[in-house]
Amino acid sequence: MVDKNNLNACDLLEAVNQIAVDAGKQILRVYETEFAVEHKDDKSPLTAADMASHKTIVAALQKLTPEIPILSEESAAIPFAERSRWTRYWLIDPLDGTREFVKRNGEFTVNIALIHDGRVELGVVHVPVTGLTYSACAGGGAFKAQAGQAPQAIRVRKLPQGPIMVAGSRSHSGDSLLKFLDNLGPHELVSMGSSLKICLVAEGVADIYPRLGLTSEWDTAAAQCVVEEAGGQVTGLDMQQLRYNTKDSLLNPHFFVFGDATRDWSQYL
Repeated sequence: MVDKNNLNACDLLEAVNQIAVDAGKQILRVYETEFAVEHKDDKSPLTAADMASHKTIVAALQKLTPEIPILSEESAAIPFAERSRWTRYWLIDPLDGTREFVKRNGEFTVNIALIHDGRVELGVVHVPVTGLTYSACAGGGAFKAQAGQAPQAIRVRKLPQGPIMVAGSRSHSGDSLLKFLDNLGPHELVSMGSSLKICLVAEGVADIYPRLGLTSEWDTAAAQCVVEEAGGQVTGLDMQQLRYNTKDSLLNPHFFVFGDATRDWSQYL
């Protein structure tokens, strides 16, 4: 049990990494079967894996920090009147990239974030299929680790002399993105599912991830901590830092994830 009034998020990171790994194992148990796909009200697929991961994470976090509330994609109907009173809470996506899960391409993640006064102070993004985990805590740096190996520090990169490397969605694109890319000029596009696109920026594989479509707060929070601790930024199109739990809706504005802040990315909209 952790005293939330004297909480240092970095002290929780190892435990949360393990929680994400345990949730990933629950997901893989379903992934390796002929799973059934249901649909939520918004028509996005929901599998037994979502709920198995959700239950694993919630039970473990309640044991680790019983005083800290939890907001999960699978329990998102908590009214803002209640949420607005939270100064610190867990924000989780038990299975980010359900479409990728259904396609069986492995590009889905477990996302666990700790939010304090609208900012992310801990983030873990675990990839069940590969065993890779990205993690960060406020002031502690950003890391990636393969299962059984020591974590390696990661950093964003400066803009290259050649084409800009753009991370893009495997399941979502649109006219706004195409216009942005046209205005951007020479670039290469790497497609990826889930919050892994943000992590590509964090580890210096991609320079910019423009998200000009809908996402929810649990989609971005954990990876935002990773990219920020790696030296990058996640901002709205106004170039202001993405914040959490500030309004009734849990939808994010359109946003940019980038490593090099010397360029105003909004000029390409």
